[in-house]
Parts: sequence; structure tokens; C-alpha cells
Amino acid sequence: MKIAVLISGGVDSAVVVHKLKEEGHDLHLFYIRIGMDNGEGDCSAEEDIEMCSLIAHKYGLPLEIVSLHEEYWENVMQYALTTVKAGLTPNPDMMCNKMIKFGYFEQRWGKDFDITATGHYASTRIIDGTKYLATAIDPVKDQTDFLAQISYEQLKHLTFPLGDMPKSQVRELAIEAALPNAYRKDSQGICFLGKINYNDFIRRHLGEKKGNIIELETGKKIGEHKGFWFHTIGQRKGLGLSGGPWYVVKKNVQDNVIYVSNGYDTDKQYGKIIHLDEMHFISGNPWEGTTAPVDITFKNRHMPEFMKAKLIHLGEREYYIESERKVQGIAPGQFAVIYDAASQLCYGSGLITGQKIEL
Repeated sequence: MKIAVLISGGVDSAVVVHKLKEEGHDLHLFYIRIGMDNGEGDCSAEEDIEMCSLIAHKYGLPLEIVSLHEEYWENVMQYALTTVKAGLTPNPDMMCNKMIKFGYFEQRWGKDFDITATGHYASTRIIDGTKYLATAIDPVKDQTDFLAQISYEQLKHLTFPLGDMPKSQVRELAIEAALPNAYRKDSQGICFLGKINYNDFIRRHLGEKKGNIIELETGKKIGEHKGFWFHTIGQRKGLGLSGGPWYVVKKNVQDNVIYVSNGYDTDKQYGKIIHLDEMHFISGNPWEGTTAPVDITFKNRHMPEFMKAKLIHLGEREYYIESERKVQGIAPGQFAVIYDAASQLCYGSGLITGQKIEL
């Protein structure tokens, strides 16, 4: 099979190359290059490209460096900045997969291959002739929540060779295969942003503006912040407040005020009802025509746990989730990712809004 492999310089995509080469496939390696927002190069990208070149040389494979710089900043990061400026919480990794890796790349390069492979921890399943996005065997590394906005056409052209491998096995295989990056640390940054500090990026584009930190229960000012756009609902660290823990539970965008509540178990940081709009089903709505609540599991942020809930259809693409247990940090602007009750199939995702549901 003729396969385009997206590699990053990290150990995961390198192991993908090793596995597919061992299986006898015809591979062509691609590295997507994105420059910094100031137009300068990214030193971490140079390190990544050098590592990718070593992998390509080891297996005698072609490596192509492709640029999607303008597309990335016009789509992914502009979306992130617009979302943050509105007082919401963006998910740039999800948009990066949808718009860049499996959007522009597929349209311009991936289309010439039988399939595209990546190092995402996810898998796929065919059920009654329909391809579904499925979870990885390693729940801690599972990345289906970052893939839950892709289209069915995109999914049909993707394969995830690491879906049946725990991270520990990936490392072991990399060492056994003497891969040049076998001991390289995993990257922790936002998709393509490399070693850039997220707050520095936000500061460069939105600046700083002092505002008050108010204790929600008392209305008392207990501190100051440098702009509501640096904070998200559910945030605990980085507030600079003593006597914590303090959690961000609410924001007033118009007055540049953030509200906090004290204590690990404060009810103000929890909720059981999550309103969703713009619901997106990757492989079609599995409950088409059903009006009764359905059993699901879900995630409202990247984490290893799947939470049990009911999904209720309100109309059109509008739904709400009724969680079995309290959910911490429900942040409008983020996406709730919907899975089957067994947490094996990822059906899609919906945009979390601040709308209240009266039960």
C-alpha cells in the first residue's frame, strides 16, 4: 500500500514508520512546517526536521518538508485568538487536525496516496461497512478527543498504527529498533507551536489589561489579573492568590473581571448539565430519529477518564449532556466529545455553550 506518513520528529511517528516499513508498505514521509507568528523560524522545528531526516535515512525513505504556515495562522490561531478574546476557551489542537493535518495537507499531498498514517493514539473500526473513529488501547494516551471534529471523508483516508499499543510498548519498540529518537521526550505544546509559551503568545497578540479578581460568594476583591483572556473556567494555577486553592468559576468579559471560588470541593466549579450546540457526528448520527435520552460516555477536556451520562436531543444540532457525576471546569468554547457507553467508539463532538438548561 502506498502510504503518506505524517512525522513530527517524535518517537510516536517514528515507530509508525518502523511498523509500516516492517509490514512492507511503500512509504513517503512528510513533515508539516509552521513558522512562528512573528515570521521567524522555530528552532524546535529545525531539531524536529533533523530527527525526521535521520528516520528517513535509516529506512531509505523520501522525506518532504511542506509548508502550511499561512493556512495555520489564518485558520487555527486566528480561531484561537478570536475565541479567547470573546472570553471563551478554544481547542486549537482539534482545529489543527481538522483544518491543517487532515484538511490542507490531505487536499494537496495526501490525496495522491492510498491512505495517510499518523502517530495519534487512536484507532478505527469498520461496522456494517461504515468506518468509525475508535479509542486507543492506552486510555492515558488516547487522543480521539483531539480528532473529534474531523469529517467522515477525512477519517476514511486515515490510519492510526499506534492504536493497539500502550505508550510503554512504543518506547520499547523504538529502543529495540534503535530509532535515533528512542529516548526523546514527548512534546507538550499546542499543535505546531513548539516551545512557545502560550501566555506569551496571547500577550503578544492581545496585550495586557489589569482587572479585578472577585470572590464569587462575597463579592470581595482579592487580587488583580492582567487580562481575562489569560484565564479559563476551572483554572487553579497561575492566579497568584494566597490561601488557596482558588478556582476560576466565571468571567465578565465586558468589565474584565474574573470570579473565583475557594476550596477543592466548591460546588461553584462543578456542574452536571452541559449544553451543546453545533453537534458534529463523524460517521453519521448513530441515534438518528431517536428522541429518548441515550447512554453515552464523554470528555469535556483532555483526560484519561470517560464520564457516564445521558445525551438528550433538543433540536437540529442542539443537545445537552446530563452527567452521572459532577463535572469540574465546564468551559464554554471547548468541545464535549461523545463516545458510546462502552467508551470504544468516538462519535463526534459538540461546542459547549454557557446556556443554562432548565430540567
